[in-house]
Order: sequence, then C-alpha cells, then structure tokens
Amino acid sequence: MRDMEFTMSRPGLVEPGQEVEITEGKLPSSYYYTIEPAVAMSGNYTTSERLKSRKGIVKEVGETARGYYVIASFDE
Repeated sequence: MRDMEFTMSRPGLVEPGQEVEITEGKLPSSYYYTIEPAVAMSGNYTTSERLKSRKGIVKEVGETARGYYVIASFDE
C-alpha cells in the first residue's frame, strides 16, 4: 500500500473508508494527482514516483493550521 497526501479546500467532501478515483496531471518535469471531481490535489511527484493505480481508499481526513488534508491509500 502507498499513502499519498492531498490538500482539500473545505471539509465534508470525502470520508474515511470512501473509495476515490484520481486523475493524473503533467507538468514539464513532474506529475500531480487530483481526487475527482476536483475534491483535493496532491503535491508534485517526479517521474520515478508516479502513481500506477487510479483508485484508492481514503484513510484519513484532517485539519491543520494551513487547511484540510486527505490521506488516501493506493494498492501498489
């Protein structure tokens, strides 16, 4: 299992245990992932860190001083 953190703008968009689908976006030298439909976005990952799976399970939803986050697990 591989865990990835995503930032989320407001609470209540996903819940722990929920299956989510993601899409991959490409920048000139890295990749990023979005939980659809545009619920949360990951940081940037290098080519060697690319995610192979496109479905995952929400492990945790939380809040920090900077905002909300989602941790999702992917079967890799």
